[in-house]
Amino acid sequence: MSTLLNVMIADDEPIIREGIRDAVDWSSLGMIVAAEAEDGEEALEIALRQDIDILLVDMNMPFMNGISLMKRLREERPGCRFVIITGHDEFSYAQEAIRLGVKDYILKPVDPVHLQEVLDHIRTELNGDQQQEEYLKLATDQIQRNIPLLREQFCLEWLNGRLREEEIRRQQEFLGLPAAQPAALTLIRWSGQAEGRPPLKEQDKQLLLFAIGNIAAELLSHIPLVICREGSGTIVLFLWEIPAAHMEERIIAAVRDHISLHVQVWTQPVTHEGELKDIQPSELLHETYRQLKREWKEHSGLSPLVRRARSYIMEHYADPQLTLEQLADALQVSSTYLSRVMKKELGQSFIHVLVQARIQRAVQLLEESDRSILEVAEEVGYESQHYFSTAFKKVMGVSPNRYRRDASSG
Repeated sequence: MSTLLNVMIADDEPIIREGIRDAVDWSSLGMIVAAEAEDGEEALEIALRQDIDILLVDMNMPFMNGISLMKRLREERPGCRFVIITGHDEFSYAQEAIRLGVKDYILKPVDPVHLQEVLDHIRTELNGDQQQEEYLKLATDQIQRNIPLLREQFCLEWLNGRLREEEIRRQQEFLGLPAAQPAALTLIRWSGQAEGRPPLKEQDKQLLLFAIGNIAAELLSHIPLVICREGSGTIVLFLWEIPAAHMEERIIAAVRDHISLHVQVWTQPVTHEGELKDIQPSELLHETYRQLKREWKEHSGLSPLVRRARSYIMEHYADPQLTLEQLADALQVSSTYLSRVMKKELGQSFIHVLVQARIQRAVQLLEESDRSILEVAEEVGYESQHYFSTAFKKVMGVSPNRYRRDASSG
């Protein structure tokens, strides 16, 4: 221990204090008599003002006895060690003193050898405590420096379904993450190629992937999040709030503007709705991620605009008034531009996509319900049964009635 231990001698008899002070080679113990007190109140005041490590205390002092003094210091200075200076008739205090953590009794008159042994033992203990505290601080500092890495590793294990519910909650608390499930996952894909540049080394790829994650995190800095790099060219953001509309396009544009790379971005809410309604809480995130990856594989060539257009159609196909203009207005783009982009990426017009969505739902209703043809037509967005039947036959090759008969007989 590099610093000296501060000792205070509290006894109302000057000759006892002098005897204790002269009985020990304090420097050899790494200690110094930093203060003396002749009554309990003075001792308390000094101990609270100074950093006293060891208190040699007489049991019978004016104004405040040794037990009362130690009780106060146990609350105010829990790291302080106590040694009682006592006479033979004061052992009735032993039980209370032990409860207060007294290290030993020194009988009057003071035996220098015994005192030296007691102090040496306390020094060893304090040195051990300080070393343990230093090790703990070192470990804590190390953990704090590695918190981002630990969070990423934890989230990757969670993402891949390797953790049980209890372990998830414990790790969230330890790593300082929100206690709830993430509200959404955002997947960012980069091909690993940079246009106009020679093939990249793996180290350069990792640096650029790191930069992509940081750019996205900056745009989402108002949301609690964790960045995970899941395999080559893939970043997954754990988001504890649903991101604002058009965030996917903003991430794509920011990456393009800052580091001239093209990325694809998908966001999926973490919810028990639809096919995930019966999933266990500990499995929900894993299943949401699998769903997100399926969407990426199915639509990896689609722009965020077209993907949002398809999603909007799937959510609003039952509205008989749904038009290209209404869709374009909802997506805040011109109808001409939206029509051109949908045709280019899907090979289909807005009307074709809308009709496909309506007929797909109609087929399901015809197979699984006994609703009338008119009721089915109205539920999927057709105000006219005749118009519905015409559209259905054009897509399916048979009328709705014929389709229902064939489905029920098959």
